[in-house]
Amino acid sequence: MTTYTPSKSSKPSISIFPNHKFSKIDRNIYSGFTEHMGRCIYGGIYDPSNPNKHLTTPEGFRKDVLEALRPLSIPVFRYPGGNFCATYHWQDGIGPLSQRPSRPELAWGAVETNHFGTDEFMSWCDAVKAEPYLCLNFGTGTLDEALAWVEYCNGTKDTYWANLRRANGHAAPYNVKYWALGNEMWGDWQLNQMTASAYADRAWQWAKALKLLDPSIVLILCGKEGPTSWDYQVLKHCLRPAGLSDLGETQTPLIDMHSIHLYTASEDHYENVTGPLAAGRSIEVCSSLIDLAFVENGLPPTQNRPKICFDEWNVWSPPRAPGSKGAEEEYTLSDALAVAVWLNVLVRNAKDLGMACIAQSVNVISPLMTTETGIVKQTTWFPYELFCRYMKGHTVAVHLECDEYTGPTKPKWVRATKETPWMDVSATVDDDEGYVTVCVVNMHLEMDLSTKINGTAGANIHVFSITGANDKVTNMAGKEEVGIKESEWDSSANAEFVFPRCSITMLRWNQK
Repeated sequence: MTTYTPSKSSKPSISIFPNHKFSKIDRNIYSGFTEHMGRCIYGGIYDPSNPNKHLTTPEGFRKDVLEALRPLSIPVFRYPGGNFCATYHWQDGIGPLSQRPSRPELAWGAVETNHFGTDEFMSWCDAVKAEPYLCLNFGTGTLDEALAWVEYCNGTKDTYWANLRRANGHAAPYNVKYWALGNEMWGDWQLNQMTASAYADRAWQWAKALKLLDPSIVLILCGKEGPTSWDYQVLKHCLRPAGLSDLGETQTPLIDMHSIHLYTASEDHYENVTGPLAAGRSIEVCSSLIDLAFVENGLPPTQNRPKICFDEWNVWSPPRAPGSKGAEEEYTLSDALAVAVWLNVLVRNAKDLGMACIAQSVNVISPLMTTETGIVKQTTWFPYELFCRYMKGHTVAVHLECDEYTGPTKPKWVRATKETPWMDVSATVDDDEGYVTVCVVNMHLEMDLSTKINGTAGANIHVFSITGANDKVTNMAGKEEVGIKESEWDSSANAEFVFPRCSITMLRWNQK
């Protein structure tokens, strides 16, 4: 938990309390997302036609993408969408490539060849050492089709779809754990857009059938941004006792997580870096709506309370990077700071989060870009890398005293619900290795902040720093303007640390 007090002087201070643990961090908050959109799949993770054959595996996967992602130990990848899944029929993407039909793709205006499908995605997840998370087609799909997909992936009996998986060369079940009940069904861009009432009725019926087929799966309800009447209505309808004795405890809800989505972006630096604070409020309100549904539906508060699945988040400006044109954002240093604030928000709200997925993982609004000859790590890659590698274990108490930014925010209501100090902070302790890790974002464009640091116990601290010449620099012009620089800081020699203007700093030390 991070607390904040306006500074009584111009000198900020950060106090860390490593022995005051709060919430266990589910590593699933560092998950990814791959959608059939733009160059995410074809030319991104899967590139068999690339003339540089040394860049691809025999399966057609990009080696450089795998080599970049593996060290991050990303736990889960969501697939195949996103908006794409509303017209996706998974049976088109299995069996011999020559027999797979090409279909018009209506979400992004493309043609889908179906050369990459379920079996290829499972193989790719295995190659990157991650679990799959599949999103069911709630647009043009049917319950029978959804049940068949679960059976194909997880079936162990002598049944049609399980046997077809075996015939396709995959004897063992994939044991797919995570399944989403549609995507953004509230949106007017969706095929078969639904009212909250219509969606909730359908999600409840599908959930009953899916859990009867495979009680082990984790079902994820389709929410909105979190603090909306849509979220309340679907939670109230679907978080109720299952009433099916075959599922064990009749009081247990069928729903395991509730999905919310939010993107932030602005051309103004301060609106850009304070925007992700809105996600913190979204999580808080959505968590309260889950509690309210439990209370109103008479469920015991400790009976498998669902967590939030923030399965689409990122910095994205659709006018700047339209989805219909591949949504290839060119990220700046300002965007890297915004992503670091996003990640701080996720860590600070760990008690309510079961998963979060950056959208997306390759090429499409992504920190990682491919070219025909290699990869580019955008500015936003580096905070994501540091969090994946080091921010784990439990959140710990940290107190910040700092002056506050008082200008405009986007959305405008951010300051009405969240403080906006010049620095944004989260802190963790690794339960296994004893490392304390603190991430500090200095949002100020002009001012280095010399800060008193309390709670380091005179440790020799390893420092990771991300900054650049100005807030507009990018890594897309063939030169890496932004990266990670490492150094050491002896906190016993000087209790003040200077956080450079427009920077991300990670402090890490072992308290054992």
